[in-house]
Amino acid sequence: MIRITEEIHESNGRYLAELDGHTAEMTFVRRSPELIAVNHTGVPEELRGKGVGQALAVHAVEAARAGGWKILALCSFMRAQAERHPDWQDVIA
Repeated sequence: MIRITEEIHESNGRYLAELDGHTAEMTFVRRSPELIAVNHTGVPEELRGKGVGQALAVHAVEAARAGGWKILALCSFMRAQAERHPDWQDVIA
């Protein structure tokens, strides 16, 4: 099972997904109280094709909905996921 944790600092943070002893990450910068910019998603080769990147994207969307902010998808992976999921448009800037 994929375990997702968060590391949040003043104006930036990352979501970490752990599976089988490997860690993937999605990093972001808080641009304002209402907006985060996802700027990188990194998934190690050992985790590719296992849904880890997708789990990080879903977590980001759920966090945005719960926190009342929008996501600016600067990362190509997050941008592609947002395009594939029209139901996420409520939180995509």
